[in-house]
Amino acid sequence: MFYNFILPNLSAISGMNLFRYITFRTFCALLTSLIMAFILYPKFIRKFHYTQPIRDDGPQSHLVTKQGTPTMGGAIIIASTILSALFWGDMTNGYLIAIITLTFSYSIIGFFDDYAKIKRKSSAGISGKRKMFFQILFALIFSYFVELLRAPSIAGCLAFPFVKHFVINNLPFLLIFTTFVIVGSSNAVNLTDGLDGLATFPTMLVALCFGIISYFAGHIVFANYLNIPYVAGAGEISIFCGAMIGACLGFLWYNAPPAAIFMGDTGSLALGGALGGISVIAKHEFVLAIIGGLFVIEAISVMLQVFYFKTTGKRIFLMAPIHHHFERKGWNETTVVIRFWIISFVFALIGLATLKIR
Repeated sequence: MFYNFILPNLSAISGMNLFRYITFRTFCALLTSLIMAFILYPKFIRKFHYTQPIRDDGPQSHLVTKQGTPTMGGAIIIASTILSALFWGDMTNGYLIAIITLTFSYSIIGFFDDYAKIKRKSSAGISGKRKMFFQILFALIFSYFVELLRAPSIAGCLAFPFVKHFVINNLPFLLIFTTFVIVGSSNAVNLTDGLDGLATFPTMLVALCFGIISYFAGHIVFANYLNIPYVAGAGEISIFCGAMIGACLGFLWYNAPPAAIFMGDTGSLALGGALGGISVIAKHEFVLAIIGGLFVIEAISVMLQVFYFKTTGKRIFLMAPIHHHFERKGWNETTVVIRFWIISFVFALIGLATLKIR
């Protein structure tokens, strides 16, 4: 809004052209969402007394340390991210509108899931099938709309990293694949959000990396130099990534162990969906699996556990997702969180390094 309605009227003032740069507006978006989070969370924590029931089959310590903690803190993350991105972003940019809409849609799914848990006083929310249906529906609509915004040279094409000039040009296959990426990313972040601060820091790292990637993909000189698909207009997504980082940073202040508030599905489903959507816009879906490697590990641990148990009646891990396995082995919660943060940092470095391995 500032970029479209206020800045043009201030163009005569010396120094105002600084606000036209994506990099500067990204920093402003980060700072704005951070300040919003710091202002809103104390009030939210004081006045919001709805708590999410703790899993009975989880670590027994959680029944003591986490009982009574307010949930749905992700609502502030999403509100701060979207409002900051709307203020500092170019609202004529279709990609920015698309990612904001996708994020909001997924937060609504998460809200109803959290509300169902609170109302029923159970750790089980809305049915998995219903949740999955709307996740797929919103992801498919988003993917199709994004392809409508593409230049003809890249529309309907799936690009592969590490392999030059190899693409699959098939729109139906692309839509199925990108929908899978978004839904998978959303659920992977949701599964990771099981310990205080565990999902928040990796989310910020992935957002930081994709803020850089989106900027490069939207800059024709950098895109040609790095031999990555040039996506005109993708640079504005960096502003959304900056807003997401600031909002998550503000949330982490209150979610750091011992947490004063939980993110809930309202936040985790939306943040995961947003990361998946950003990777689709930047045409770096495969790189998301590297940068977000921690989320992939968490999701795979659950799938392996379920498959192995149904097949043999035995468990691979003491408990899934895998962060609970290490808790059961005696690791302190803070130890698990910090070590998993280190792992996510390594994955982020590897993912960024792929920009030069083309």
